[in-house]
Amino acid sequence: MQYRTLGRTGVQVSSLALGAMNFGRIGRTTQEEATAIVDAALEGGVNVIDTADAYSAGESEEMVGKAIAGRRDDIVLATKAYLPMGDERNHRGGSRRWLVTALDDSLRRLGVDHVDLYQVHRWDPATSDEETLSALTDLQRAGKIRYFGSSTFPAYRIVQAQWAAREHHLGRYVTEQPAYSILQRGIETHVLPVTEEYGLGVLAWSPLASGWLSGAIREGRKVATNRSAFMPQRFDTAVPSNRAKLDAVERLARVADEAGLTLIQLALGFVTAHPAVTSALIGPRTPDHLHAQLAAADTVLPPDVLDAIDTIVPPGTDLAPDEKNDTPPALLDPTLRRR
Repeated sequence: MQYRTLGRTGVQVSSLALGAMNFGRIGRTTQEEATAIVDAALEGGVNVIDTADAYSAGESEEMVGKAIAGRRDDIVLATKAYLPMGDERNHRGGSRRWLVTALDDSLRRLGVDHVDLYQVHRWDPATSDEETLSALTDLQRAGKIRYFGSSTFPAYRIVQAQWAAREHHLGRYVTEQPAYSILQRGIETHVLPVTEEYGLGVLAWSPLASGWLSGAIREGRKVATNRSAFMPQRFDTAVPSNRAKLDAVERLARVADEAGLTLIQLALGFVTAHPAVTSALIGPRTPDHLHAQLAAADTVLPPDVLDAIDTIVPPGTDLAPDEKNDTPPALLDPTLRRR
């Protein structure tokens, strides 16, 4: 396992981090399986576990808490808030009112008195940066969080939040958690240059592109991934962007074979090769999935392999632009761009 410094915090973190989104109902991973995954990940050198309150409505946090009991101090523990937690309209977002409550709920579910990294799951256009950063700064001063970060923020919002922190003398985001894979390289255009400029640590999620780069999705095979059950449109090969992904996967598989690597090693090695990326978040659903991904822990791709990847998916290219998670609200809601 490789270890890197998380932004400018001085905290040493593993180049592969364990994402717990599949723990619970989303991935149908049981407590026994989750504990086995955590055990194997820690044994393999992983020292970061990332979850969120919205993952299976808090079930993921509860399962992580049980799995890490008795060894919390050896783990860099991260969680998130922002996404809806129920139907009540104020049980979501980036307001002080909600973040204070959401963090207390997360700490209770995790069974800990603090988290190392607390992340705002998405940018909240209804809440000012000053409001959110002020709440996070107070939570940090209270000892409930050590650091705070953003997740899936557009580049201009990352810059705006850094400016707001300086302008109002508040703590700043020290990390960003964007989606990044060989198939979705759009963040290379603006987000990653900005995180490098401000010295943010980067925890890249979906490095296997929701399973497209796991080796399970190939030409002529029936798609059988957990994601296909609740996001079927993202796996329908009749959709042009999915067809483009499948074509790219076939070409990438040949590159991996020629380099003596699995497709998973190629995919994870690509993400961790970018100088702006601190860790790639893997999200195994079973212990077998974890072991296949841990095999990429020390993978270093040579320049010729990286060049071959660039010819298949050019730098800065998203093969499925409609799947981006940081699209400005005005592009999604016509009422926000029309007078």
